[in-house]
Amino acid sequence: MYAVAPSRPALFQSFSIAIQTQHARQFIDLTDEILAGVESSGITEGMAVIASQHTTAAIAVNEHEPELLKDLDRFLCAVAPESHSYHHNAVPCGPGEKPNGHSHCQALLLNTSATIPIFDRRAALGRYQRIFLVELDCSRPRTVTVCLLGT
Repeated sequence: MYAVAPSRPALFQSFSIAIQTQHARQFIDLTDEILAGVESSGITEGMAVIASQHTTAAIAVNEHEPELLKDLDRFLCAVAPESHSYHHNAVPCGPGEKPNGHSHCQALLLNTSATIPIFDRRAALGRYQRIFLVELDCSRPRTVTVCLLGT
């Protein structure tokens, strides 16, 4: 037989991060801002869910090493080059928009969100892990939502 630990009240907090991106395939490191939000939340154990609010901007967890980021940029360009013909590009664009079929195809390879465990009031990231917003389209305002749930 085992004893069931008494339940603790769940906490939920959320915040948004507004970003102005500069160019396609820009990796914007959001780690420090997210870690600060986790630490100030009062949550001891739980999870942080980081989500992009856009179809052509992704969330990625990877190493922040400049040469690696160049490799990732090259990989995304090779898989879905901007110069390729995309059916999506034939659809009339709205004001201020440009054809971006390549951005949607690149986004298919990445995630719109990441979930990071919280232990002992800290986000449980590995030594080299950083949390990025990846801009896949062009310079524009972006929003990332962070939801914290735990005890």
